[in-house]
Amino acid sequence: MRDQEDIENEGVGVMVMEDGKDLERNISSASGFREPLLKSKSRVNNTSQIAIIGANVCPIESLDYDIVENDLFKQDWRSRKKVQIYQYIFLKWTLVLLIGLSTGLVGFFLNIAVENIAGFKLLLASDLMLEDKYFRAFGTFAGCNLGLATCAAILCAFIAPAAAGSGIPEVKAYLNGVDAHSILAPSTLFVKIIGSVLGVSAGFVVGKEGPMVHTGACIANLLGQGGSRKYHLTWKWLRYFKNDRDRRDLITCGAAAGVAAAFRAPVGGVLFALEEVASWWRSALLWRTFFTTAIVAMVLRSCIQFCRSGNCGLFGQGGLIMFDVNSGSPNYNTVDVLAVLTIGVLGGLLGSLYNYLVDKVLRTYSIINERGPAFKVMLVMTISILTSLCSYGLPWFASCTPCPVGLEEKCPTVGRSGNYKNFQCPAGHYNDLASLFMNTNDDAIRNLFSAENSSEFHLSTLFVFFAGVYCLGVITYGIAIPSGLFIPVILAGASYGRLVGSVLGSVSNLNNGLFALLGAASFLGGTMRMTVSLCVILLELTNNLLMLPLVMLVLLVSKTVADSFNKGVYDQIVKMKGLPYLEAHAEPYMRQLAAGDVCSGPLVTFSGVEKVGNIVHALKFTRHNGFPVVDLPPFSDAPEFCGLVLRSHLVVLLKGKTFTKLSVLSGSNILKRFHAFDFAKPGSGKGLKFEDLSFSPEEMEMYVDLHPITNTSPYTVVETMSLAKAAILFRELGLRHLCVVPKTTKRNPIVGILTRHDFMPEHIKGLYPHLVHHK
Repeated sequence: MRDQEDIENEGVGVMVMEDGKDLERNISSASGFREPLLKSKSRVNNTSQIAIIGANVCPIESLDYDIVENDLFKQDWRSRKKVQIYQYIFLKWTLVLLIGLSTGLVGFFLNIAVENIAGFKLLLASDLMLEDKYFRAFGTFAGCNLGLATCAAILCAFIAPAAAGSGIPEVKAYLNGVDAHSILAPSTLFVKIIGSVLGVSAGFVVGKEGPMVHTGACIANLLGQGGSRKYHLTWKWLRYFKNDRDRRDLITCGAAAGVAAAFRAPVGGVLFALEEVASWWRSALLWRTFFTTAIVAMVLRSCIQFCRSGNCGLFGQGGLIMFDVNSGSPNYNTVDVLAVLTIGVLGGLLGSLYNYLVDKVLRTYSIINERGPAFKVMLVMTISILTSLCSYGLPWFASCTPCPVGLEEKCPTVGRSGNYKNFQCPAGHYNDLASLFMNTNDDAIRNLFSAENSSEFHLSTLFVFFAGVYCLGVITYGIAIPSGLFIPVILAGASYGRLVGSVLGSVSNLNNGLFALLGAASFLGGTMRMTVSLCVILLELTNNLLMLPLVMLVLLVSKTVADSFNKGVYDQIVKMKGLPYLEAHAEPYMRQLAAGDVCSGPLVTFSGVEKVGNIVHALKFTRHNGFPVVDLPPFSDAPEFCGLVLRSHLVVLLKGKTFTKLSVLSGSNILKRFHAFDFAKPGSGKGLKFEDLSFSPEEMEMYVDLHPITNTSPYTVVETMSLAKAAILFRELGLRHLCVVPKTTKRNPIVGILTRHDFMPEHIKGLYPHLVHHK
């Protein structure tokens, strides 16, 4: 059997048991693994949730999504009344409601905090520039940015490294069945919220939208813990949620709520969860995610109405990045369609290049990050200074433009936001590049999407801003702050989209704001490779359904072009971090192998009534999480595969010490002594561990009946099934263990167990190097 331990024991020598004999094997010599990308020489997980394949660095396991149908489970369901079942359903909907309320309020808080902190910083710099104190204005601007960035980096580097980055790859891996350390912990949630506020306010070319997905998932995980015995915050009905299956549903709702809170796009949030993050879906989950995002939308609308009365400080009137381009004409001609196709191709090329550069930068940053938290903070400080120099320095090279005649708003703008920044220009003039750089990211997008003045930005300004945002976005993602990719990509895409619109000028029926929208869509499609969810999010963002055909076209073209070069950015990062993600499709070489070809031994099995000493020995010298149970005479006429027992269940059973001196069936006593909830999986808190147990020599010679806790209906496949078919089955059912049984009856009743690791290309390449060909 290969990897009943699920990844974490790879590369270390383990002791396994077969027929009472101790055998030693060193897995690393046979596995043939290559060095992981972000491997830390100090064997410490210094970077943001780096899963190390081939080293025991981060305790990564698979999640138990499958229902363990043992005698205790069956007894529990038989004893449940209709009232209890209805109460469970009611509590599940209540938790979904709380997730929507909490995520909506957190999203609103993030916007208020960023708008006010960044707005105050920009006001200070603007007031100093009006007094011609340019060096002092730069010092204030760069100093505020540096201070905010340093605080965010310290929180990420020293308290919760898992909070760095967008968090979408980690959530995607979790919903695929990978449980990486601390990715949804309360400390990660705290740092994610505060770090997002500080990082975005510091002027980095990052967004708070990606981190909001991670934040929503963390909130859902916290609410779905089933209470906390440690802090006496529990209720007996919450124990129903102490399983990975219900937590997965809640976290899916949390991820959808995060998108809805970030973009005010409730339908887009549901589709994002369906298309991008969720690996397992059903109709009941669709209803719950839809209900969650609807709650988020209502919370945000209520909060925005409250802010429009002037109670939220510098918080903008529109709020929550609503970019209204509804004034654009829906009419388009042949030239416009050709231009849209060009923008789509351009977005695909630039998006694939963006992903390639992000990959190279993250590999470089990993060398710096593994030196320790102090180096992470220094890297953030360096990028902060570089960003401040670009944001403040580049507008000096732009020429001043006379204010248009007949504007409703003031020109130049007085204050932090607006389309016409004064910067260093004389009265009656504005600096168009400063209107983009010396603004919050949300206001810069509004300016690019604006259709009021088609000649507001010069071609050189749009090109410089695109180049600056493109480069800054590449080098900023991967530093130790919460950072999303949506806003940098929208900014860059809107820049070249508006540039194309400005070049076409009078021959086009579409205004520059609509071209900016199409450019943003093309770049999003080229980097993230999503279509349906992105299309709906953009339409909900801009409140312009009339652009649906063109947005669909540009997304399809950009995704098709970019797929010719590399994968989407989130897929790249999942692979880069070594997270053992199972794809929806099987690789071609898997069709040349059978399920039995990748099962390797020796196999650790237990009898239906097993000696305590044998169980203790297996738990002590292996890290396996699942063990086959085989009934032997006199309990059966011939060796018979009884089912599968989990490591965590064995630990609970041993702690109860319901042992017998003779090898006899004692399941009835165990059913009376234990309840199904005694074997429920703990949440983020510390659960019972094998190291907490102790046994006397007399107890080691006693026996324990494993039948009551054995899953008598595990998923099994015959050894001759193709590995490709087994891989699809494994992923679609959300399994942790897949038992392989022999084709003939005259052999041992169990051949081995397939786990997530057995489907990884690295493992198969070690066994059959001539089959696997990496691109």
